[in-house]
Amino acid sequence: MSSSVEQRRPPLPGAPASPGPQPARPVAVKRPARRLREKLAGAGFLAPAVVLVSALLLLPFATTVHRSFYDDRRVSGFAGLDNYALFLNDPVLTRSIQNTLMWVVGTVALPLLLGLAIAVLTHSGGWSRVARLVVVLPYALSGSAVAVVWNFVLNTDGAANQALRAFGLDSLAQGWLLEWPGNTLVMIVANTWQSAGVAVILFLVGLQTIPPETLEAASLDGAAGWRKFVYVVLPQLRTVSVIVVGTSLVNGLKSFDLIWVLTQGGPGRQSETLAVSMYQETFLALHPGAGAAVAVVLTTIVLIASWLYLRRQLTPKGN
Repeated sequence: MSSSVEQRRPPLPGAPASPGPQPARPVAVKRPARRLREKLAGAGFLAPAVVLVSALLLLPFATTVHRSFYDDRRVSGFAGLDNYALFLNDPVLTRSIQNTLMWVVGTVALPLLLGLAIAVLTHSGGWSRVARLVVVLPYALSGSAVAVVWNFVLNTDGAANQALRAFGLDSLAQGWLLEWPGNTLVMIVANTWQSAGVAVILFLVGLQTIPPETLEAASLDGAAGWRKFVYVVLPQLRTVSVIVVGTSLVNGLKSFDLIWVLTQGGPGRQSETLAVSMYQETFLALHPGAGAAVAVVLTTIVLIASWLYLRRQLTPKGN
């Protein structure tokens, strides 16, 4: 009886309350279930993009790779690597590879150097806005429109030859689009006239993001002019340079519209790049197997070149 009374006796004032029943802890099994739901939700958001990329990019590329191993007869038979052997035996494709390499070098180096120079010169000054507009305006035109403009300039009776004759330089007048490698070189110049605009825009953005404190510190340390640009400004434009070179590299490898409108790969298919050869073999020569092989080789070159360049440039130093 005494024990039961003591149990019912209320606690004394100031005495610690006896611990009541503790709430049940959440079961640890719920955590994996929650993570699973989060993963499924993320997969649901990514699914439309994955399906779209697979349908528009991966599936056509897989079909192209499959087609490249078959010949060009109506009832196609397995041809193995015969279509890829054309790169070693066909002089047209050999010249196409040479032109593609020229395009890569020209369309990367010229926009990079020209865009950087124009951006630095027009970064400040009263006439900078007008200069930027003149340089950037061709970028708003399509490749076909640029080709029409340059066809007017480079034609045998075009503006370039007429200007040379007007200044008494008749010996320099020539068929700019009729001989290799001159036709490839002038088309690279035409492409640079268009693509330098985006390089100027990107470099201007990069110049505006450089902290002025670094420039002031360099000036206090005695750096000025060329040394200040090379050792202070240029390293801070590395990320922008990576973007400019990457985009120029891809655009140079897949150039088609400018070449097609100006020369259609001629004369004698001498000015073709791999992109033009792919179109010629597939749709004009009716060699879909060879055209598919050219497409696979071109895609592989683009992916490898882009990966090697980005891996080298974006890897932190010392790793």
